[in-house]
Amino acid sequence: MKIVFHGMNAGSFAPGFSGLLDGAHSLALVPDMLVGAADRDVYAQADAIIGVKLDAACPAGPGLALYQVPGAGYDGIEFACLPRPANLCNVFEHEHAIAEYVMTALLLRMIDLPRADADLRREAWTFWAGAADAAHDELHGKTIGLLGYGHIGKEVAVRARAFGLRIHVCNRSPIDRTGVDGVWTLAGLHGFMGSADFIVSSLPLLPGTAGLIDAAALAAMRPDGVLLNVGRGGVVEEAALYAALRERRIGGAVIDTWYRYPPAPGAPAAPANLPFHTLDNIVMTPHMSGWTRGTIARRQATMADNINRLARGAALRNIVRPGAPA
Repeated sequence: MKIVFHGMNAGSFAPGFSGLLDGAHSLALVPDMLVGAADRDVYAQADAIIGVKLDAACPAGPGLALYQVPGAGYDGIEFACLPRPANLCNVFEHEHAIAEYVMTALLLRMIDLPRADADLRREAWTFWAGAADAAHDELHGKTIGLLGYGHIGKEVAVRARAFGLRIHVCNRSPIDRTGVDGVWTLAGLHGFMGSADFIVSSLPLLPGTAGLIDAAALAAMRPDGVLLNVGRGGVVEEAALYAALRERRIGGAVIDTWYRYPPAPGAPAAPANLPFHTLDNIVMTPHMSGWTRGTIARRQATMADNINRLARGAALRNIVRPGAPA
């Protein structure tokens, strides 16, 4: 089969990929922008494409059998541009990394190691035990609210329980309540938002989730509540979040998924339309929470397994849209 890795993100999984395949296949890498005739021809002849963006500028051929997204989100895929015989699949394997990111962000908020280190280097014993006003906070006994209880939410819950946090969940569909202290549906979002010290959104961007966390939802949070977004930027209404932070109506935010992205790999770009970088109560990271060596290896193995399944006619994993006869 002809397997094409489209763009920088997909190309990250190419090294060593052939060694995970059962048979001999042709592997090719093409750039994010298909400007050359040779690249477009390679793309059009692919039996399987690994990529994150499919639109009218991408000449997917009628022989395409598998479009494999190398991540969980498929909001960059225009279904109308996907040939009907092609299966669309995604892959997860990032939940462990994102759960560690969430816990790191929370722990650093409770225990300011960077400041303690910086202060002691200048001989200031800021957090020295004994002085009442020097005590730092702790996670034990606080409540974490998980907006979305899929792969990511469940892994965050495992780690949160280990730190003695109470677990509240707000989910689109019914969940197993084992080990969960409180459950809400999206209809009860505002009650959920006010129930926890930390709100972690891991929701995908869908018509029913776009702008879900709006001004009213943010107003329902506790005044010292912290919002963490590791799902999709568009789930949180940008202007409402900026206003809530600027006016200090919530305690803070840790944002990893954004409203604007670089136009091309390596290009500089502000992550938002509003100046979040001027605020001191937000931690900003560049959509990095799930991108670890472990995630890459696990996703690579899962995608190679799908190629092997396709080659032998077996059922594929993580089908988002099944193919149909042309």
